[in-house]
Amino acid sequence: MPQTLKLGVAQSRTLCTTKETLRALEETTFKAAAEGIRLLLFPEAYLGGYPRYCSFGGAIGSRSARGREQFLQYFRDAVDLGDTPAGAGDDWVERKLPVAKGREVRGDGTREELERVARESNVFVITGLVERSGGSLYCAVVYVCPRLGMIGKRRKVMPTGSERLVWAQGSPSTLRAVNTTIAGVHLTLAAAICWENYMPLLRHSLYSQNVNLYLAPTADARDTWLPLMRTVACEGRAVVLSANQCVRRKDLPVWIHEREPAGVSNGSKAVEVAEEKDVGNGDGQRPSGMRRRSIAIKTEDNHEITWPAPPSSSTVSPTKPNIVAAEPSKRPKPTTSTISSEDDYDEPPSPPERRKSITTKTAENHEITWPTKRSPTKPGLHSAHSYGFQLPKPSSSLAVPAACHEEGDYNDEGGEDGEKVVCRGGSCIVGPTGEVLAGPLFDVDEGRLLAVEVDFEDCEKGRLDLDVAGSYSRYVGPIFFFFWEGGSFFFLACVEERYSLM
Repeated sequence: MPQTLKLGVAQSRTLCTTKETLRALEETTFKAAAEGIRLLLFPEAYLGGYPRYCSFGGAIGSRSARGREQFLQYFRDAVDLGDTPAGAGDDWVERKLPVAKGREVRGDGTREELERVARESNVFVITGLVERSGGSLYCAVVYVCPRLGMIGKRRKVMPTGSERLVWAQGSPSTLRAVNTTIAGVHLTLAAAICWENYMPLLRHSLYSQNVNLYLAPTADARDTWLPLMRTVACEGRAVVLSANQCVRRKDLPVWIHEREPAGVSNGSKAVEVAEEKDVGNGDGQRPSGMRRRSIAIKTEDNHEITWPAPPSSSTVSPTKPNIVAAEPSKRPKPTTSTISSEDDYDEPPSPPERRKSITTKTAENHEITWPTKRSPTKPGLHSAHSYGFQLPKPSSSLAVPAACHEEGDYNDEGGEDGEKVVCRGGSCIVGPTGEVLAGPLFDVDEGRLLAVEVDFEDCEKGRLDLDVAGSYSRYVGPIFFFFWEGGSFFFLACVEERYSLM
């Protein structure tokens, strides 16, 4: 008898507030129920939001006040499910954790709201969310059963790149599949979040639990994502659901793309200051009114670097040929700060003129710098053409497809185009032998649903010739040893000399 079930993927974006997003999740779930969908997947960090392109003011050895304000806003948008920072596991699932006096539930009520939506719609809901626990944030996925409520939750064990600044690492003990029966169809389902799918051993830990429904909520809209999902489906002989958001610039939270207040800069800023400098005249007296000009550069960390300014319309001190004295009528007024020094030394001669150059930008936003052509007054400077180079012209044919844009491609300079797509989506459903059943869905951001009726007997049929955690692992034992202990997955390398890996 066929084991068919209608599955759905929601390409929904996070709204301005978590409350609004919860309301949208409810509407989408009831819409899916009306279409006969029994299980529905939402994207990574759908509740709480994926902070795309936000640096949170972080650099190695430096943090900014504005970045801390951004983190505060993000922290407030996250949801509290009532779990502990370490993760209470089954005690949390079974509601065995104590509730504070005067409170009816642990957390902020999000868990109860999701359980209500699943129960009233009769749809099994899986959603990505940003979980707040203690003082840390976690990228998590929850499994919400219409009958039993939340039967599982796991936290991303390895946030990707800059995500590690704001998301703590989850415990590997949460890499456990959950079992459920929907409309008579038995499912063993588990989730790998975004780039966890690029971790072969993590995937294997899920395959080894004999999953037949593999969930991959993501924030990756690159062209490489669909081939990865097809590989996972074929490799694990499982149905794969992947959900992503389609986001336009106008949809990002205001605290991500708002302009900095006047006087605050993330870059370096050069200001000309007048450096008060007493200069000796050789007889122990210091001539009055002698002030040395300099250029002060402020870095993004608010450090100040001061360089001597080249002489312009100035006079040379008769007592010291290397000292430049500004004319009284043309003395610059301090604009930012006054830098004083008690060191008595001669001002170094002005630096030689720098060689001029031309900088061009390619379509991929790479910079190429070429020397300019020979100056008629400064011999020795050459043009790019004198070396046989031709300056490249930006070509649309060199542009990177939007679907494979890296996160760093986002540029907020002068970008008032709110319709600019910053994440294209790409949600999809893939069958257990790697065939694409629905999607990928690009550039659609209005809560679009993908739905497919799947026969889960196809997963068992696929294992005739491939079972990576079963028949295909028979020779893995002498090389790698995998085992479970206390619900946690462990891996040990035990290569023996008699097995050659060459």
